[in-house]
Amino acid sequence: MDLTSILGIIFGLLSLVGGFVAEKGHVSSLLAGSAALIVFGGTIGATVASFKMEDIKSIPALLRIVFKEHKYEVNELIVTLVGFAEKARREGLLSLERETANIEDDFLRQGIQLVVDGTDPALVRDILETQIEFMDQRHKIGADIFESAGGYAPTMGIIGTVMGLVHVLGNLSDPESLGPAIASAFIATLYGVSSANILWLPMGHKLKLKSKQERFIKEVALEGILSIQAGDNPSIVGEKLRAFLSAKVRKETQKEV
Repeated sequence: MDLTSILGIIFGLLSLVGGFVAEKGHVSSLLAGSAALIVFGGTIGATVASFKMEDIKSIPALLRIVFKEHKYEVNELIVTLVGFAEKARREGLLSLERETANIEDDFLRQGIQLVVDGTDPALVRDILETQIEFMDQRHKIGADIFESAGGYAPTMGIIGTVMGLVHVLGNLSDPESLGPAIASAFIATLYGVSSANILWLPMGHKLKLKSKQERFIKEVALEGILSIQAGDNPSIVGEKLRAFLSAKVRKETQKEV
């Protein structure tokens, strides 16, 4: 599980409720079914209307990405690519064909297979870069879904508050109920703003972050594949790929290669 996603959301919600309780507020006064229906129902409806059905169907998978930890082992990838470079230098590029069956990553496996098949280096780069670009487009749509929800939610909260105030103004004959009714009306705004800033926008940002991490790994793999195809010395391959890394991670990788 991705603890930063889970703990961040929980901590944010608890901070809001805790601050309210610290000011002598009652948690029960924050619960309003009608406001929740207006805000969350309206947000979901507006978001669904903004995207294609195939995009909406991907939401469960997107939520799994947000809350599931996925480690991108760049050190392990570099060690693997340097190993391929050593094997190709000793036995030739065709010797890598036996390795493709053991490669779990589809992108890396396809790249090595293209090299083994003798594909022109420019075409190899073009094919793999096209895959990366289309991956970015798919991931952007996923992040846009949650960011759109984060944009709609506060507006739905205001709509809910206005609707509540309309109801309040229609019952001015009972002055004693005005205070609680107005407070209840503003719960919708609370739901809209808090859900946008604690749920939808952070989720969208997390999807963007993980997309950047995946792109980074694929760019490292791409440069390694092309370097192997060019017949570079394994040590040169390692140096090229470590150039992508921070100084600290670079030192750790050098120890493993």
